[in-house]
Amino acid sequence: MEYYAGPVARLIEEFSKLPGIGKKTAQRLAFHVLNISMEDANALSEAIVYAKEKTRYCSVCANITDVDPCNICRNESRQKNLICVVESPKDVIAMEKTREFRGFYHVLHGAISPMEGIGPESIKIKELIVRLQQNPVEEVIIATNPTIEGEATAMYISKLIKPAGIKVTRIAHGVPVGGDLEYADEVTLSKALEGRREI
Repeated sequence: MEYYAGPVARLIEEFSKLPGIGKKTAQRLAFHVLNISMEDANALSEAIVYAKEKTRYCSVCANITDVDPCNICRNESRQKNLICVVESPKDVIAMEKTREFRGFYHVLHGAISPMEGIGPESIKIKELIVRLQQNPVEEVIIATNPTIEGEATAMYISKLIKPAGIKVTRIAHGVPVGGDLEYADEVTLSKALEGRREI
């Protein structure tokens, strides 16, 4: 970083802290910011501060929101007896884009990962259990990521919920639309076979 002026080095350093941003991309972003107008630079910094100040977690589902409860939780037309459990707020957006799911969500803000020191108490599982005790929910769809951590989290939640007589389902995993079987790995194919349905 000794090649850069102090303020530029600091900007590159801050950009490189963002997920998925390496040193080269951080450098590109920093020089882009230096080349935009002062008005645009101020707009960017104000947008960051505004988002940090105005957003919080929904007290019901833990999704990111600027109103509490969030717009999804306040929507009376959604199915009250159905909750989809996801790992992050980005997953809520992905599910909503399908226009298929009409229930409510619960955002865990992570997945169980003993290797990283993330246990069940580190994510919002307790809040889910309390929510299920207070509401007449018939089915919980677990839509955690198809990773070792996501699978472990799904199994843990399932074991907690099933004794209460609530139906627990897991989203299907398998071959993506437009994909070729020859390029799919064994785990993906086995999950595709497991999740098969009658046509």
